[in-house]
Amino acid sequence: RWKSSLICLTGFVQAHWKDDWYFGHQCLNGCNPLLLRQTHILPSNLSVTASMLHPFLPEGSSLQRELQEGRIYLLDYEVLDGVPANVVNGKQTYLLAPLCLLHLNQQSQLVPIAIQLQQNPGPQNPVFLPSDLTSDWLLAKVWVRASDFQCHQLVSYYLRTHVIGELCCVATLRQLPDLHPLHQTSLQINLQARTSLLAADGVFDKAMGSGLKTLPVLLSRASAKTTYRSLCIPDDLKDRGLDNLPQSYYTQDALKVWDALHSFVVSWVNVYDSRDDDIQLDSELQHWITDINTHGFTQLRFCFPQSFNTKAEVSKFVTMIIFSCSALHSAVNFSQVSQTQAHYRTTTIEIKITTTYQHVCPCVSIVTMLKTPQILFLCLCMYFSELCSLSW
Repeated sequence: RWKSSLICLTGFVQAHWKDDWYFGHQCLNGCNPLLLRQTHILPSNLSVTASMLHPFLPEGSSLQRELQEGRIYLLDYEVLDGVPANVVNGKQTYLLAPLCLLHLNQQSQLVPIAIQLQQNPGPQNPVFLPSDLTSDWLLAKVWVRASDFQCHQLVSYYLRTHVIGELCCVATLRQLPDLHPLHQTSLQINLQARTSLLAADGVFDKAMGSGLKTLPVLLSRASAKTTYRSLCIPDDLKDRGLDNLPQSYYTQDALKVWDALHSFVVSWVNVYDSRDDDIQLDSELQHWITDINTHGFTQLRFCFPQSFNTKAEVSKFVTMIIFSCSALHSAVNFSQVSQTQAHYRTTTIEIKITTTYQHVCPCVSIVTMLKTPQILFLCLCMYFSELCSLSW
């Protein structure tokens, strides 16, 4: 029965992967739902005008009105701008830092309405629109998905789950005795990653556009932009304008899981500490958070609590750790697909209406990620053969 369902899902994705609404669905509910945010002001480096976007907005509306009413969303891959790209099999690969503007339309679909493939505007960095040649618009969307893949692997997945978990785990081993209620740790999976995925001649070194030289640069930039609020799901979803968006199934599930975990943690803390004074006098707990601030993300030093003064503060912080290492890890890990673009071997399109079969075919490298694909989250260019068979 599951094979029949798999075939049906595969057929559905194959029929819709080029659709704009499915692109937006992936931004909300795919393997990387952490980058999309609502915007009320257009980025100054995005070369779009109200007249350019007017055909893609509801009749009688305007860009300013859509911005004010919260129906414009943004994907910004600035963290990739200028980072060194990898050399794979002796050939230079390329990384781009796109800006992608999306609109929540009257059909309640989130659809892309403008894509700029590089951060700095200019004549050789055009803005792609849904009204462009089909092949140009499709390839622009594929480029966005390629950049999203790099951010997903190293930022949303590795940094936001594994590194956060290791930071707190090491502090636990240093500061908390075995009998402390918070002493539940595991480092094995991170050690395995360093000796395989992230090692010299490992997967990232041999196959990914973001190779080992990219790793420290990208992680440094991403950690500098990370805030404590962005790690706490209710705060993060509210800040990104996704907390009341019914099309975001990730939002709905994440909030339910967070609430359940938080309820458990509050009950657990109440077992051991009856008053806020107990928290303040727990020297082991205070040394633990000091260790995390001292040896962890130095950019977050003034974002994480400097000390714990209340049971509520402890409960929220511990819930964040548990969610990051469990529910968030599941969301960004197990939703990875069996095939996705690991790197591009061709530079971006600098002039519109120039996309050809020869332009696309050398670009996309397919890499097997998991043996069991999660078909619901198939990436945009899963059906690369179909992309190459388009009428150019």
